[in-house]
Amino acid sequence: MNHHLKKLYELSTSRSRVIIGLMSGTSLDGLDIALCRFHGSGMDTKTELLNFKTVPYEADFKEELKSISFKEQVDLQKVTLLNAYIGTYHGDLILQCLKEWGYPSNEVDLIASHGQTIFHAPISKHHLSGWPNATLQIGDGDHLAVKTGVITVSDFRQKHVAAGGEGAPLAVYGDYLIFSSPKENRILLNIGGIANFTYLPSGRKPGLVFSTDVGPGNTLMDQFVQMNYPGMQYDENAALATAGEVNEALLAALLKEPFFSLPFPKTTGPELFNLNYLIKALIASGHQVNPEKDAVQVLTNEDILSTLCEFTAIGITEAIERSISALKNQSSANFEIYLSGGGMHNPLLVQKISEKLKKTLKDTKELEVDPDAKEAVLFALLANECITGGRLDFGSRPGLPSVLMGKISLPT
Repeated sequence: MNHHLKKLYELSTSRSRVIIGLMSGTSLDGLDIALCRFHGSGMDTKTELLNFKTVPYEADFKEELKSISFKEQVDLQKVTLLNAYIGTYHGDLILQCLKEWGYPSNEVDLIASHGQTIFHAPISKHHLSGWPNATLQIGDGDHLAVKTGVITVSDFRQKHVAAGGEGAPLAVYGDYLIFSSPKENRILLNIGGIANFTYLPSGRKPGLVFSTDVGPGNTLMDQFVQMNYPGMQYDENAALATAGEVNEALLAALLKEPFFSLPFPKTTGPELFNLNYLIKALIASGHQVNPEKDAVQVLTNEDILSTLCEFTAIGITEAIERSISALKNQSSANFEIYLSGGGMHNPLLVQKISEKLKKTLKDTKELEVDPDAKEAVLFALLANECITGGRLDFGSRPGLPSVLMGKISLPT
């Protein structure tokens, strides 16, 4: 028997596994690396975060990524080259972290790689008759496995699409296994570039679990800051947005997007919510735009950021309210919200969400998972399930196929 296949068999029956989870989201800001130990699988899974680090991407690499990300037409040669390059580059970053942590690479059992999303094309986005949902992540798993010498599980989203989903959000699978409660209704709200949430009803009943994207999280605010403030990646502590005022005309134009009236579950990405989206809304609301620099006239940058923050908060809160009311279950109206993702560090956004929902927002630290590491941990958990788990039955609802995910790449 191939010795790697033998190891996979042994891992499937061992009491625990050490797995590195990788996550690089639509913000394109860096790679989350979570070193985890898992005991058991399924509802018996016990998760231990051994170490975690976010490694920022260098500016030149970030620009290369931006040149091929979320656009309908790109340089295919560059896509091909970056697919290989990212796999090896992520491998280098893993090895650097393991050296820093003093953890031998030969004691890591698996790597779980989300890859880098460069285009997300659900039917609701492309509207092409006869064509399926689709999504594309690059960062080849074979390159990762060869670079690190560790068996790699990657490309999780393709099975989700093949089984009838849209390839997102995948956090629901890990959310259910780690965060379900016998007594408390919970919403796990992740505010990354795009915001999504998982509703976990009390009682740990997979047939009642619900998950969806809701619209932009940080993406529009971050893109606007990066365009107008060279060297800044985001509005730290919402200082700029807090200094501005919400413009009601612009807000109304931003909210006219048909995506918000689509039924749940649904998915989206920066393919839709980008600077062109903002510019169109500015023009539609009677504001001027400089076509040479895309620099906004009349409204101050602070006013635009304040309006984008309000827009983001409305998208999140209205989606939660609509989803919960559709459950037609009085007990579901009592729920706790646990935050994760970069948006949880935006105090103005958190305040707005809290006020609109009349809820005190918590974060997943209260559930013993670092909220900044959560997404990387959940992909490590998907790899654990791929190797050891059984098929969870989420019922036959759209958007949540009952599948195990991940493709296995063996080292040399």
